[in-house]
Amino acid sequence: MKNLRIGLVALAAIAFCALPTLAGSAAHPGWEKMKLLVGEWEGKYNDASPVRVSYKLVSNGTSLMESLQAPGETDMVTVYHLDGERLMMTHYCAANNQPRMRADSAQGEARQLTFSFLDATNLASPDAEHMRKLVVTFQDPDHFKQEWTSRSKGKEDTGVFQYTRKK
Repeated sequence: MKNLRIGLVALAAIAFCALPTLAGSAAHPGWEKMKLLVGEWEGKYNDASPVRVSYKLVSNGTSLMESLQAPGETDMVTVYHLDGERLMMTHYCAANNQPRMRADSAQGEARQLTFSFLDATNLASPDAEHMRKLVVTFQDPDHFKQEWTSRSKGKEDTGVFQYTRKK
């Protein structure tokens, strides 16, 4: 009987801990859409340079890790996650800073997500080069686009990545 009570208490504790994750995943439709990117992708940067990106769920499915690889360049990682009902991301940039951005509220199917700058760690100065905005456009299950906007010395520049799912 004692083992049954301990088992029931443990089961209740597990269920209680899982509730925020389960409820949170439905709180932002963009999170559900981002999770559909899990897998390997190939693409082009500004219609020229070949790039590869992969997505995998990490931390017991609570975060989505993006790993970008461009030939001859350093890999970069971006991690997407929920913060309550808000969709957040941290970009671990080759420029040695880590901008954090928050997605606008998404309604319905979330065909496009816009992440806007919140703050950054390891940023030498406000004029130092860093990412300020990310727009993700979901075209269909096998194609999506990213528009990354960076700022350096007050000037903004946007680079476009077009991706196709690797099969």
